[in-house]
Amino acid sequence: MRIAIIKYNAGNIRSVSNAMQRLGAEAEITDDFDTIRSADKVIFPGVGEASTTMAHLRATGMDRLIVSLRQPVLGVCLGMQLMCRHSDEGDADCLGIFDVPVRQFALPAPNPDNLKVPQMGWNTLTDTRSALFDASIEGQYVYFVHGFYVPLCADTIATTDYILPYSSALHRDNFYATQFHPEKSGAVGERILRNFIEL
Repeated sequence: MRIAIIKYNAGNIRSVSNAMQRLGAEAEITDDFDTIRSADKVIFPGVGEASTTMAHLRATGMDRLIVSLRQPVLGVCLGMQLMCRHSDEGDADCLGIFDVPVRQFALPAPNPDNLKVPQMGWNTLTDTRSALFDASIEGQYVYFVHGFYVPLCADTIATTDYILPYSSALHRDNFYATQFHPEKSGAVGERILRNFIEL
């Protein structure tokens, strides 16, 4: 099993590699197109800003490579948002794998629960479905850091409620994505990553 972790101008990639090591999986951080194409699984993680990251992906041709992949691909956090059609962050056209926009959280008024943006911390997964999740994942807590969200849509495979219900995971064809960070979500996150490896 060869796993490629896509290297590009985004942060937090090393933590995904470390999570793979904990699971005993062989994973390589790479921007080599042939290595990515030939991998059994591909992970597209990241923390950063949507418009500048999309500009980098287009400049390198990585945008065309990602949408052409046929093996299971997992987007994480920014990776998930970039797999959508368009992001409010920098008014960026994205990869369009999921035909849904990325919106910016707006705090409610009034705000009796003193909610903050970005959402930072633990929240639950509900309405989970697809092979990425087993029955034990429903209702479990995972770790989020994000100020933008993906609305509920036909590709939603997990829901989280913060200000409003939104998509905390997506699936279409061979593409999977999580808004939360499975690599920072303890035993629950490791189960989700293992499920992805075993797809």
